[in-house]
Amino acid sequence: MIIVPLKEGENIERALKKFKRKYEKTGVVKELRRRQEFVKPSIRNRKERMHAVYVQKMQDSEE
Repeated sequence: MIIVPLKEGENIERALKKFKRKYEKTGVVKELRRRQEFVKPSIRNRKERMHAVYVQKMQDSEE
């Protein structure tokens, strides 16, 4: 559970901003999205390799 300590007279907008920041740092939303659909390990590895090739090509083109 996320707890956001508030100071006396602190603005509710600021408190919400703190809460949102803490919530994002926990990675709950990212984990939920990842678990929505199962991806086979072979497909995940293929995508990682394709991304690595893409990044390598981009770096080579910059040089």
